[in-house]
Amino acid sequence: MKWPAFLTRAININGSKMRNVAAQKTSASGPVVAYSHVGKPRWTPRRYDALAEEGYRKNVVAWRCISEVARASASIPWLLYDADHQELEDHPLKELLKHPNPLQGTAQFLESVFSYYQISGNVYIEAIRPNEGSAPVELYVLRPDRMRVIPGESGLPLGYEYQVGGRTVRWAADPFTGASTILHWKAFHPLDDWYGMAPLEAAMAAIDQHNAASAWNQALLNQAARPSGALVYSPKDGPTQLSDEQFRRLKEELEEHYQTPRNAGRPLILEGGLDWKEMGLTPKDMDWLAGRKRAAQDIALAFGVPDQLISISESQTYANMAEARLALYEETVLPLVQQFKGELNRWLAPMFDDGLRLDIDADEIPALAARRDMVWDKIGKADFLSRNEKRQAVGYPPE
Repeated sequence: MKWPAFLTRAININGSKMRNVAAQKTSASGPVVAYSHVGKPRWTPRRYDALAEEGYRKNVVAWRCISEVARASASIPWLLYDADHQELEDHPLKELLKHPNPLQGTAQFLESVFSYYQISGNVYIEAIRPNEGSAPVELYVLRPDRMRVIPGESGLPLGYEYQVGGRTVRWAADPFTGASTILHWKAFHPLDDWYGMAPLEAAMAAIDQHNAASAWNQALLNQAARPSGALVYSPKDGPTQLSDEQFRRLKEELEEHYQTPRNAGRPLILEGGLDWKEMGLTPKDMDWLAGRKRAAQDIALAFGVPDQLISISESQTYANMAEARLALYEETVLPLVQQFKGELNRWLAPMFDDGLRLDIDADEIPALAARRDMVWDKIGKADFLSRNEKRQAVGYPPE
């Protein structure tokens, strides 16, 4: 296959070695997966802007869930270790994470990473390297809806294409290892080989229901500013129907004197033959509030956020709030951050040194303090463990 010109780059190995590498690294299913899209940008299978608009910008429950997870994930401190498992305090990689780019600090950068992951299921980070083989000096998170994956012949990405305002930027990827200055972190998708599935996508049915319930409630509030019922015309004598002129005059008077919030609650003054029949719906008839709550619970379930943290649960106490916060970290935040840590250790750390390893400082998470104290107390009382075994059990290197 002839690679596109913008992806051609020198590889300092001879042809036979390249063939051996390809034979060892390439999956047998890769060429089948990539066959229909080789060398062409493959578009995402859904409208990211629609997901972001309906699911994030217009739904308060989804926004709160995404913000809870993203901000909690972004608040966890990072550690750096060398090949000898010694912690490094001053290192260019740690400085890069503290100041990823001139526009963002660590918290803002990581919050955008984890927010994009939940909204899109795909995160793209660009590493700015001044020269080939040099360490990155800046990191940028790119909008997922503007990025396209270019499938390669081996089943790995051949490159990435970013489009905005009619302009296109392309980055190459090694056709045999997938190495690139672009990190593509994607969630698992059972039906797509190139793009991830977002939690927001799984929650969209519940989000649509919640949005519809909110729209219904808003309509009821708007309608409550006018009489909720029917005017019945039943004269004792004369025509049984209003004339066109009478109907028009009655409609105009209702609109002028009894509709709009300014006239809310104003009593009706009825002429002969007119009777008011109340037609208001009871909460039991509508049941919109219960349906709205169920939809909110389903949204929270999709994002792994306990009900108490977004004020859905009816019982709010200090004890269950603390348990909910602990559950958020243990079941959602920590697994998510651990995944991202693995991606950084695979992609970013080797750009500085093969022996470097990033980790998170779970000891600095306040929500885990009580659980951590219990573990430390139990290990401290284990007389059958040596001092170094106890240190290793709580995550510290031996002395």
